[in-house]
Amino acid sequence: MTDLERQIEEGLAELHARWDGRIAATPARADERPQGEGARNRHGMPVEPPGQNVFEQAEWPVLDLGQTPKIAPARWKLTIDGAVARPRAFTWDQFQALPQVDDRQDFHCVTGWSILDLSFRGVRFETLAALARPAPEATHVMCHAADGYSTNLPLEEALKPDVLLVHANHGQPLAVEHGGPVRMVVPELWAWKGAKWITRLEFLAHDRRGYWEIRGYSNTAHPWRDDRKW
Repeated sequence: MTDLERQIEEGLAELHARWDGRIAATPARADERPQGEGARNRHGMPVEPPGQNVFEQAEWPVLDLGQTPKIAPARWKLTIDGAVARPRAFTWDQFQALPQVDDRQDFHCVTGWSILDLSFRGVRFETLAALARPAPEATHVMCHAADGYSTNLPLEEALKPDVLLVHANHGQPLAVEHGGPVRMVVPELWAWKGAKWITRLEFLAHDRRGYWEIRGYSNTAHPWRDDRKW
């Protein structure tokens, strides 16, 4: 076992001991009567949250704050800081050297559309958290993007194994308009909770609302509760 593998294994054991119970109690895992339509998805929720229309991947809309940062992988860096024992920074090559996963996910946008079975490749958020070792008082993470965007997540949502920082989609580098070189995907919440062009993960000892949350969007963002706004 390499030193990196040992650090990840030890960090994951600590995270699972602290957070698995709270992860299991989140709405997308525990709601007995979730809202929505269709057969159950991979998480046991209806395939379509209430009020959604299903699009094909070729129809994937582009939504942002009006600018598209173009960051060459050689210049990209991910910083992890805040309420952590071991602040970290990863270059592109260092990020690619971390354990990679391939996952198929559904993508649900609060504006009323969903895309099913997107294929992503990336690094689990929990892997990065295992290396940074969140402090005992850490409860949330703020995700910062190169365009000034931010969004907050409670750790019981962020530490789910399907939360990824992705760099590829269907075997191709993630397109810049969809957040390349690296974006976050959080399939059990509305998609605005996954920041495009992600550059920093700031662990917090208390909740702090991000860009859309302070503008009236739901702070919790649970699709199968139709949880869109305050």
